[in-house]
Amino acid sequence: MTLIEFDNYINAFLRKEDFAADISLNGIQIQNSDPDGKQIKKIAFAVDACEATAKAAAQAGADVLFVHHGLFWGHCQTITGNFYKRISTFIKSDLALCAYHIPLDANNPYGNNWGLATRLGLTDCQMFGEWRGMTLGVKGKLAQPLTLDELAAKLLRPGKEPSAIIKTGKQTVSTVGIISGGASDDITAAVEAGLDCYITGEFAHEDYHYARENAINVIAGGHYETETVGVSLVMKKVEAELGLECVFIDEPTGL
Repeated sequence: MTLIEFDNYINAFLRKEDFAADISLNGIQIQNSDPDGKQIKKIAFAVDACEATAKAAAQAGADVLFVHHGLFWGHCQTITGNFYKRISTFIKSDLALCAYHIPLDANNPYGNNWGLATRLGLTDCQMFGEWRGMTLGVKGKLAQPLTLDELAAKLLRPGKEPSAIIKTGKQTVSTVGIISGGASDDITAAVEAGLDCYITGEFAHEDYHYARENAINVIAGGHYETETVGVSLVMKKVEAELGLECVFIDEPTGL
């Protein structure tokens, strides 16, 4: 499988064309020396494209690094300083970069939000929460009411702790809304939907009193941690369907 064939395979289910308002340049961001001919044997997966993940992918012998957060966000940037450090590792190692941002947040079932909903066992799931006209969150019902601590324990990978648990609503929750990453201000959508708990990655100081005044609970699972889900699910799909060697590069930010 070549790089172009791999990206076509990924886009067949993530469908970047359905998310035209996403400025993050989804798809191939850095090609390899022969995107139509070089055969891909190993793929690395990570949340972020950065110097550390690029070097780890190259050291692992990967031909492609697939990430959620790429290097390009809709504007020109000089290839100097730390940006040169990021780019140069890809070029020197003939390592390609593929990135899928909002398509990987919103996808059912391989995206961050639907992946978290599945992990929690939510039922009656529906899309909710819009960003630039794109709906990317998930809301649903728990099989049985849970405390916030019980919910947080199910949400994250073993041994991981949430950034914050804000207990400003019911002691046990039955309905949950999820938007991974940095979606603090989308708590308004959770309040409008009448949910018991809102789950995101980062929660902002200025939104605390809004949550308290509207008696809704919040779990901030960590921007990084809540977005390990999508890349991990895509990796499992690639391993199962394409039979390619895959490796997950865990570079947590603590945020």
